[in-house]
Formats: sequence, C-alpha cells, structure tokens
Amino acid sequence: METRTNSYQAIRALLESRQPREALAMVEPLIADEPHNLSLRVLRAWGLFARASLGPAEAELRHIVEADPSDVWARFALGRTLERQSRPAEALPHLRMAFAMSGDVEHEIAVLRVERAVGAV
Repeated sequence: METRTNSYQAIRALLESRQPREALAMVEPLIADEPHNLSLRVLRAWGLFARASLGPAEAELRHIVEADPSDVWARFALGRTLERQSRPAEALPHLRMAFAMSGDVEHEIAVLRVERAVGAV
C-alpha cells in the first residue's frame, strides 16, 4: 500500500511539474494491474491532456465521467479537451456542469468563453 501511495504521489509531482510523458510512463503499468482504479485513470487523463493527446484524453475522461458523474475535475477537463478540439457545442454542457458543481471562477470563465464561441450569449 505504501509503495502505491508513493507512486501516486510521484506521478502527481511529475504532472504538477509539467512532465506528462514521465508521469504516463509510471502510471500505465499501475493501470494494467488495476484497470478499474479511477484515481489512476484520472492521473492518466491529466497526463494525456497535458501532452495534448486529446483523443485519448477524451476517451479516458468520458470513461471517468460515466463512472463518477460527480468528479468535477474530470467533467471540467472533458469540457476543456472538447474545446481544444474545436468542439465548443459538445464542451459547453460539461463546462456548465463543472461550474454548477464547483462555483469555481476558472470554470465560470471557461463557460463564458465557450458560450461566446457557440453564440449562446
């Protein structure tokens, strides 16, 4: 258990220091051992998003949101991933939901930006 916690912390540290390639290299074998572990899959999604692997990030985030609809970070990241793929109409519901769940100013700004992009304002 301690080794897994140390690995999780090391992966987070790599992602926070903007080293997604290294983080993904660490998280993949852990996911192979625990494919249903959402915490590990969130780390993978973060790494994919940071590396701009948007298709795989989208697939991972959709899985996470389906498994845990209350995951605000995953919902917001899915919206941002869709926005970065020039799919604002698809992004907007996820961004709105993230803002409704969190009240976070960053989420509100994303909603306003995407609403303008789709002409919803």
